[in-house]
Amino acid sequence: HLAISAVLRHTPHTMAAHSVAAAHATIAARAGAAPSSPAAAPAERLGFRLSSLAGRALRSPLPARRAAAAASSSRRSGSQRVRASAAVETVEAAATGELLDKSVNAIRFLAIDAVEKAVSGHPGLPMGCAPMGHILYDEVMRYNPKNPYWFNRDRFVLSAGHGCMLQYALLHLAGYDAVKEEDLKQFRQWGSSTPGHPENFETPGVEVTTGPLGQGIANAVGLALAEKHLAARFNKPDSEIVDHYTYCIVGDGCNMEGILTEACSLAGHWGLGKLIVFYDDNHISIDGDTEIAFTEDVSGRFEALGWHTLWVKNGNDGYDEIRKAIQEAKSVTDKPTMIKVTTTIGFGSPNKANSYAVHGAALGTSEVEATRANLGWPYEPFFVPEDVKSHWSRHIPQGAALEADWDAKFAQYEQKYPEDAATLKSIITGELPAGWADALPQYTTESPADATRNLSQQCLNALAKVVPGLIGGSADLASSNMTLLKMFGDFQKDTPEERNVRFGVREHGMGAICNGIALHTPGLIPYCATFFVFTDYMRGAMRISALSEAGVIYVMTHDSIGLGEDGPTHQPIEHLVSFRAMPNMLMFRPADGKETAGAYKLAVLNRKRPSILALSRQKLPHLPGTSIEGVAKGGYTISDNSTDNKPDYIIMSTGSEVEIAVKAAEELTKEGKTVRVVSFVCWELFDEQSDEYKESVLPEAVTARISIEAGSTLGWQKYVGSKGKTIGIDKFGASAPAPKIYKEYGITAENVIAAAKSL
Repeated sequence: HLAISAVLRHTPHTMAAHSVAAAHATIAARAGAAPSSPAAAPAERLGFRLSSLAGRALRSPLPARRAAAAASSSRRSGSQRVRASAAVETVEAAATGELLDKSVNAIRFLAIDAVEKAVSGHPGLPMGCAPMGHILYDEVMRYNPKNPYWFNRDRFVLSAGHGCMLQYALLHLAGYDAVKEEDLKQFRQWGSSTPGHPENFETPGVEVTTGPLGQGIANAVGLALAEKHLAARFNKPDSEIVDHYTYCIVGDGCNMEGILTEACSLAGHWGLGKLIVFYDDNHISIDGDTEIAFTEDVSGRFEALGWHTLWVKNGNDGYDEIRKAIQEAKSVTDKPTMIKVTTTIGFGSPNKANSYAVHGAALGTSEVEATRANLGWPYEPFFVPEDVKSHWSRHIPQGAALEADWDAKFAQYEQKYPEDAATLKSIITGELPAGWADALPQYTTESPADATRNLSQQCLNALAKVVPGLIGGSADLASSNMTLLKMFGDFQKDTPEERNVRFGVREHGMGAICNGIALHTPGLIPYCATFFVFTDYMRGAMRISALSEAGVIYVMTHDSIGLGEDGPTHQPIEHLVSFRAMPNMLMFRPADGKETAGAYKLAVLNRKRPSILALSRQKLPHLPGTSIEGVAKGGYTISDNSTDNKPDYIIMSTGSEVEIAVKAAEELTKEGKTVRVVSFVCWELFDEQSDEYKESVLPEAVTARISIEAGSTLGWQKYVGSKGKTIGIDKFGASAPAPKIYKEYGITAENVIAAAKSL
């Protein structure tokens, strides 16, 4: 092994990795043992360690822009690599020297081995980001592995979610029960807790669901907003009861997505000083080097957005650089920090590092062995050395102690500030105050006609008085969406205790930020608003709401051609059915005040299902027969003059067209017909009802059914049946006063009557 070291000192760097692999293969062959055997003799392990020291800098040639960082790394000899702990706040007992190297390599190889076993995944990011991941989870972050939902934990978001084996490896080492060794071996397999991208609903310890690039960083902004808001509301001069950081890793792909800039613009505006983002600057995307499409000054962009920026030039093993950057980031309290960390994707792989080949595919058997040799890792797949296990094991008792200390602190807080403590506790647990729903407005048929967007504002303001976690706003349309909470001011950098959030014209970022707020704490209930048609700008975030069980309330006004003169660019057509097709999304379209209140009641109750309220611009009457209770059924009868569940006709509708259905029914009734009108305020809830209930509303024997809705007819066939009629709009709208458009498109009582008579 001394000979190997001597050879390495005189071997060109481009050949050294192969020399290491060949030398160890020769020694292993002579010893009659496999080079990667965990049972290798101590002397052999020592040899791997020596070759690791010499081969640490043996990586693929770097682009010229990173030559300085590479040269700095290459100049470090083994004797120079003992790391002194930097003056950064740590949990306790930072690893140094050989143990630190070994711990970081354990992260790398758990990722390599899991991807290799699955023959699927993204090993490059975990191999490059292992140092920053290690320092975060082992030295900086405060968490309790045995209670992943402890309120005052630091949050971590892997926005570059394809590199999820980095997070799974860290959770495994830290002692989270959801990620045992067997779970790592089941990476990307059916039913495992280690899916192909991080999913908060599958893996305790994962805060948010990431994968679509840019969503995670926007979620992180929401998490940091939630911390700042709650701290401003509940911290006292003698008790900082809310005090945690949000950390996030983004990649080049996240930086290319527009949602990142939307969310980070707001983070800078709001001065979210406890948000620290690491940019994995490895210059590789799926198509190759980012020089082909992404050459901007990312740090300059973040500075322009109001962020503090730092650059760690050696993210491969510049541990103290990373520590010092985190220390400086924490010292800047009035703005978020972006730390650009220049890394080598696939660090340690002799033939694939610094190339797109290591981004999204397993290394392959031969390259895995070469990487083991290059990094001095003589262990079998998924093996974690005992000294690494022992080092990481301290997080279990330390995490329990951190939570116990916080519990004791909260008990003192509760004695001093009982009312605030009770409110905060309700937000932490998600327990709603007794009788909260009674605060919702009550409407009767005598109540004045009004647009459901105005009725929505009445509901929001009523709820804000009794639901302490309600917080939200609009994408620069608050005065049109009618979403201002009148008793509160604006959440701003210097007034974070307020509950009106001004998102500006940033729909996509708005939705994803609200996901982060919802997933921060069970009792935080975010809402956000824009025109219904502009859900096109935020659909990606809304889909993640549904997938990640984030109970965001989407207040979507101007819900149809009824908005009139603004024309087809602003008139939603296909939007209702598109969201009805989305799993785990509640799509409400209330017809009046009672149904609007009922929709809000259900939206607040459904904390693991997001809700959309499609609301009218035009005034609507308060109809007889509608009710808050009926909304819970999704579809229910609001008028019926038949007996024995055998009406001549069933007319079904939603929203503003329910009034039209009622008028048509009245005319048909005058002609001696029996007619049932059904308000289908939420298809999803109706579909969840019992067969007996569905039969009571839509008896199978009655086939003369008509639907009317100012939107796409797609989907109504399952309710009207093969013999029924659908009235709707299957083309774009037009610019004209709303009554004229309704008439020209046939959304009229006369058309409903004609359809009924044709059946």
